[in-house]
Amino acid sequence: MPKQTAETALARLLAVMARLRHPEKGCPWDRDQTFATIAPYTIEEAYEVAEAIAQDDMAALREELGDLLFQVVFHARMAEERGAFDFAAVAEGLADKMERRHPHVFGEARIDDAAAQTVAWEEMKAAERAAKTEGKAASVLDGVPLALPALTRAVKLSRRAAKVGFEWDRADQILDKIAEEVEELRAELRAGDAARAAAELGDILFGWANLARRLEVDPERALAGTNRKFERRFRRMEDWLAAEGKTMAEEKLDDLEALWVKAKGEEGKP
Repeated sequence: MPKQTAETALARLLAVMARLRHPEKGCPWDRDQTFATIAPYTIEEAYEVAEAIAQDDMAALREELGDLLFQVVFHARMAEERGAFDFAAVAEGLADKMERRHPHVFGEARIDDAAAQTVAWEEMKAAERAAKTEGKAASVLDGVPLALPALTRAVKLSRRAAKVGFEWDRADQILDKIAEEVEELRAELRAGDAARAAAELGDILFGWANLARRLEVDPERALAGTNRKFERRFRRMEDWLAAEGKTMAEEKLDDLEALWVKAKGEEGKP
């Protein structure tokens, strides 16, 4: 079978989606879906794309990008059925926005480096947000999606605040603030107030996200790396114990800690 062009392949995918949603001949499951029921799958597919990238698995990335594209096509089809917009409108709107936000490529503006482009990009996004308020007072925090993972949203909120001067002079001052929040958490733990302890823990996490942003570290990626490291070391501990006919639940904490140190030592730092 000859290789299809992008246009032909996309037209086929759109036709497949239309058939799946057909009122009589379509798939019962696909027909029953709504924007709300599909949204969790959309988020999940985006994470699977990120995982394939992290593993540098091109075969998986190709497949996961297809799954993510299918989510876009699914949402566009449901919108078309409602008479709101179709896939062509989504693609056209995106192309218009990219051209508008890259006047140095599609116009006469000049931008010399990536840093300058980042500044210009944020300025254009701010202007677009202001235009959407239709005369209402705009906030620099407008447009940060509520559905983002909490750590990612914390980074975006603190970045927006920093752009208008709400920022520590030095990164170590953020560490001092985190230490202050830790002491407040200790106080709530001593008092036995679970709700206030949870609130203080949230403050600590926000502080760490803010520090990550200041250090230009993606906290989601950093934590994902630590998760993988923890899982790898923990599984090694399980394997050692299994080889001796033992289980985690049977061991004392001090013995488990010794195994953890051993697993950590075998890998070296970090």
